[in-house]
Parts: sequence; structure tokens; C-alpha cells
Amino acid sequence: DHGGLIFVDLRDRSGVMQLVFNPEISNDAHKKAESLRSEFVVSVTGMVVDRSKENINPDMSTGALELKVDEVDILSSAETLPFILDEAEGVEEELRLRYRYLDLRRKGPREKLVMRNKIIFAMREFFMKEEFYEVETPILTKNTPEGSREFLVPSRIHHGYVYAMPQSPQLYKQLLMAAGFEKYFQVARCFRDEDLRADRQPEFTQLDVEMSFVDEEDIISVIEGLLHYTLKTACNVDVTVPFPRMLYKDAFGLYGSDKPDTRF
Repeated sequence: DHGGLIFVDLRDRSGVMQLVFNPEISNDAHKKAESLRSEFVVSVTGMVVDRSKENINPDMSTGALELKVDEVDILSSAETLPFILDEAEGVEEELRLRYRYLDLRRKGPREKLVMRNKIIFAMREFFMKEEFYEVETPILTKNTPEGSREFLVPSRIHHGYVYAMPQSPQLYKQLLMAAGFEKYFQVARCFRDEDLRADRQPEFTQLDVEMSFVDEEDIISVIEGLLHYTLKTACNVDVTVPFPRMLYKDAFGLYGSDKPDTRF
């Protein structure tokens, strides 16, 4: 608040725009702006204009522009925040998760979800070009002879019986292959009732792929193509294919591991 003028940073998912409230343009909007605080939800209308040269902010993508507000509508006011969003990196994770809707307003978490969206979209594009079918398989299913403990859901209709949550779509994709679909993929939700580990959550999403009438080279070629296309499209990273290969016996002979770090 600079006395005559009030400046507000308005944020949505696309970025930040500076608003200018001038009583000479709208006295009513200027009065409402005096009550605005951090994380209020507002709707504004006005004129987008160039900033004066001395006020251009090179650190903002919209730093050469500002919006002179004619009208403002306060859609939702905010109470005192449990933590300051700009300082959230130093806040306990439990507190940030309790107020997850605030935490997700920060640039870091939001960008992760945006990147995840780009990656999944790119994977779907690749498989469609390769003539795969995307099939959504059931979540409530029978238990399957896989290696992990399953989550069970009691059946309301059949007393004493339970549904199992899928550890993976294994049986269903094999059923699709037997039915002649030949190429299948799914961004599949999977569930495993296991203790938490750094690389395993009770529920997680995996890319599930199945093909019929193929050999090892076909599988390797498809996965290399998938990674090359996805990284280039979503991350603008250009990886070289085909990837270097190593025999299983050489991996153990040279590194003592089947997932060696070849930098050493």
C-alpha cells in the first residue's frame, strides 16, 4: 500500500500478475483492496497495460505488464496462515500435509504435478502411435498369486467374502492377450499392503504394458522408443537410443550387482 496506489500480486496456475488499484480509476475497488491479505481468492477485471521502464521486473514473466483494476470481487477471504508459503521448505512435512491445499499452491509441488501430467500424456501419445489399446482394468478383483500382501475390501452383497485390490493388472492383461488384443497399455493404480519403504508406497501408479507374438528385441525397442519420446516431449531431454547393453553375467562379474552404477 503506497497511500494513493495499492499493488497486489495475483497468482493463478499460469503465474503471477501485478494488479494496480488506483482510486482515480475505481474508488470502490481501491477500498476493497485495502482489506486484501495473503492467499485471499479474488476475481478482478481491468486493463492490462505496459509498466513504466523503471518499474519493469525482469524476474517475472509478466514483469513488463500490470493490470489496472476496474472491479474486484473477494470470492474467499483467508484466516491467518499456518505457515508462510514462501518459507514452506523449512516447515514440518506433517503440517504441510495437513494443509495440503496450501502446500500445493507453492511452485515446487505444483510443478511436479504439471510434469507428471506431461509425462503421462506423452506416454499415451507414444503408445497410440504404436497402435496399442488403452484398457482400464477392474480395481475390485479376486486375489491373485503374486508376491505381495493384498488390501482386502469386505463384500456387502456376499457376506463373508472379500474383494482384493490389484497388486498389478497381471491377470487382466494376460486375458486381453488371450483375447487377441495383442498390444495393451494402462496407467494403472496398484495396491500392496506392505510396510513403507523409500521406493514403495501402499498405493502407487505404474505404466503397465503387454504385447503378444514378440521377442526380447521387440520389447527392448518399444521401451527405448517410449523413454526417448517421453523424455524429449515432456522434459526436452534428448537421450540416445539404442541404450548401451550389458550381459547379466558381466554385470555381476564386473560390479557384483544386477543394477550397477556404471560410472564407477
